[in-house]
Amino acid sequence: MTNQPYGGGYGYGAQEPPVTPYQEPPVTPYQQPQSQPHAQPQAWPGQGYDDPYAPYADQQDTQQWQGQTWETQMQPPVAAAEETSYLPPQGVAPVQAAEPAPVGGAEPAPEYGPATLAGNSRVTDAQRARAEGRSPVIEPGMQPALLTAVLGLLLAGGAALGTYALLVPLVVLQGVTAAGWFRLNGMWPARQGIALGFLGALVADAAMLVSDRSPGVILGALGVWVLLSLVLQLRSHADPDERMYGLMATVVAAALAIAAGGYLAGDADAVVVGAVAVAAAMVVRALPVTTAVSVMIAVAAAAGAGYAVGGMSSDGALMGVGAAVCALIGHRVASYDYPSRFVHFTAGVALPLAAAGPVVYTLGRVFG
Repeated sequence: MTNQPYGGGYGYGAQEPPVTPYQEPPVTPYQQPQSQPHAQPQAWPGQGYDDPYAPYADQQDTQQWQGQTWETQMQPPVAAAEETSYLPPQGVAPVQAAEPAPVGGAEPAPEYGPATLAGNSRVTDAQRARAEGRSPVIEPGMQPALLTAVLGLLLAGGAALGTYALLVPLVVLQGVTAAGWFRLNGMWPARQGIALGFLGALVADAAMLVSDRSPGVILGALGVWVLLSLVLQLRSHADPDERMYGLMATVVAAALAIAAGGYLAGDADAVVVGAVAVAAAMVVRALPVTTAVSVMIAVAAAAGAGYAVGGMSSDGALMGVGAAVCALIGHRVASYDYPSRFVHFTAGVALPLAAAGPVVYTLGRVFG
């Protein structure tokens, strides 16, 4: 044994220094250069250690940690760009500014009434006319007057030819009368009521033909149809007010249609005079003049027509005046409360002739 150190270190028996665990050499904390665009995250408050991997931060091939850590879990989530960007609402019309009120003039009249649970109820033309102090009446005009004149001439021609020739235009008159009355009262479609009134007129016509044109049949048919209308309305499940309104409309429609049968019950000469007088009165009444003037001219024209057709006699003139007065009443009823065009071409055509039917029969019996 020699005293040479083993391995060039220490000799035999020499005391070897204690072995200490390996410690990494201390390094200075890495500081981000000013040229880097991203700053390094700061240490968690209370952390006293340095980042051992800071010297290798400049290397591009450094392995990156992809999992979640305490720091990444504590950070609030970052919203996507679509969530943070502002998008205008889709499908919503832009709000437009209200139009300024006209300067120096009144606002236009409101077209709709106050709001209700069932919606806004439109102000009718008749209501607006009453509010403005005007008459809620629109007269049928010249075209319905011409149709009335044509139908009146057909009645006169049928009466001159015979009973069954008179029956054809009379049936047309009775059907249009029933339909026009229901439409004039705002009840449309009212097929059952129209059919009931028209059926009453047909039954009355058939009964007159069987009974040799007895006028009592008209009153009998009218009484039966009033009772039938009452029974049918009592079986209805509508409100009491609505049932009463329907009852009155049905009874009046049937009464007018049946009363038009007076042309069938009357004398042929009286029917010719009365129908021609109504035709002349309606055409003159439709002339574009004031109401008072047109009424007076219409009555005068009816008297002249009756006088000419009735054999140049005063009885014919009086019969023409009576028929014209009743026709003017029917014309006024068809003009009430801003009626529609359909009303003008049904009730406006038929009511003047239908209202004159009983008077033609009565005056024909009076003047023989």
